[in-house]
Amino acid sequence: MAMLRRRVLGTLAASGAAIVFDMRQSGSFAQTFPARQVRMVTPFPPGAGPDAALRVLSDRLSRDWNQPIVVDNRPGGNGFIAVSAFKQGNADGYDLIELDNSHITTHPHVFRNLPYNVVADFTPLAMILRTWFFVAVAADGPYKTLGDIVAAAKAAPGKINYGSWFIGSPGHLGALRLQQMTGTEMTHVPYRDFGQLYTAVANKELDWALGSIGSAGGMEQSGKIRFIAFAAPVRDKLYPNVPCTAELPGFKGYEVQGWVGLFALRSAPGPVCERITADVSKALKSPALLERYGSLGYEAPDITLQKFAGLIQRDTDVWASVIRTAAVHLD
Repeated sequence: MAMLRRRVLGTLAASGAAIVFDMRQSGSFAQTFPARQVRMVTPFPPGAGPDAALRVLSDRLSRDWNQPIVVDNRPGGNGFIAVSAFKQGNADGYDLIELDNSHITTHPHVFRNLPYNVVADFTPLAMILRTWFFVAVAADGPYKTLGDIVAAAKAAPGKINYGSWFIGSPGHLGALRLQQMTGTEMTHVPYRDFGQLYTAVANKELDWALGSIGSAGGMEQSGKIRFIAFAAPVRDKLYPNVPCTAELPGFKGYEVQGWVGLFALRSAPGPVCERITADVSKALKSPALLERYGSLGYEAPDITLQKFAGLIQRDTDVWASVIRTAAVHLD
């Protein structure tokens, strides 16, 4: 019974309904944390949106903790390089990692030989940013609504194309989900980076693509592309004239979001994890941080750890079905 209790306390519940930290550890861990430098590993390159957001957050936490925080960029390899470096670190809460929803909820389904186990290796601490996706088309293109794209796809299966920044990305899987919801067939064209992708949309080499404010907002503001729908439950305050899918007949429930979370090793002391979670939550309410996030096109989510855990499970289940139906694999 004691062994079972330890396993339950140290593991993300299968339902995703709650996270329970192992409270066997002494509360003194949390009282003295941090007593030295903290390292935050990220799979994103310097200057990328999630890297920029992590640096804003780490700067705030560094001042609150009165300790230096080093952001350790380990880009490439689908995040595997960063995860490997992180797993070789200390299991005392002084080594943390930034991962996005692809690493946590879709990689387990698109890679047959994933070099990590989400449940066994990671303890979620907090969602640190979230962004929702717009449906982007050429500014002078023929598509005025999401319904126009679906109608064209139904009229000519496979002729309508869309792009994303890599196979298995939120832009790719989000489009696959739209196809499955609407019974359509479209052609995916992967690109190497955001610049190429949205230039192709603007030039009408692509019919459409999913894009966030951070990735596609610049092209939209320059008038080269247009947002015709917002795959979210409510309209975006910065784009109040763009309808959200929840209000569009036939598209309610079609939502595509990207999020980034902060994680510790599964064996990190429970009280330390609780301390980090509380301090991150406080930092995410800072007016200066909120302003900086807004300039990056990100939302600082006001979400409890329990709800974050539930979201991880729901996203994992949704994308598992989409990926299985589309037979998407990367190894």
